[in-house]
Amino acid sequence: MTPENIALKWFEAFNEHDLEKLLSLYDDNAAHYSPKLKLRQPQTNGYVKGKQALRDWWRDAFDRLPSLHYNVTLLTANNERVFMEYVRQVDGEPDMLVAEVLELNDAGNIKASRVYHG
Repeated sequence: MTPENIALKWFEAFNEHDLEKLLSLYDDNAAHYSPKLKLRQPQTNGYVKGKQALRDWWRDAFDRLPSLHYNVTLLTANNERVFMEYVRQVDGEPDMLVAEVLELNDAGNIKASRVYHG
């Protein structure tokens, strides 16, 4: 799979709220940073590591925000990283422009992801 295909699969899994499909794209020891994570779980300082921590974080998000949906606006990739820009949409909340970088390992799995937004 190309890095762009990985990103498109990521959006598909995320928008379906399919945790197992989403997690299948990640390395077992993947790290993730999000300002939302830092806000909701300050003890993490915004970072989680490993599939179980990712599962817990996203399960919470999907449960709290059943209408959560991402609309991709830009993908730029090389063999090691994918830069994604998208609009976060949740019923009753203003749309939010988000950027995220996925770092890939040699096997094509996501080894790290970092979210950026205001």
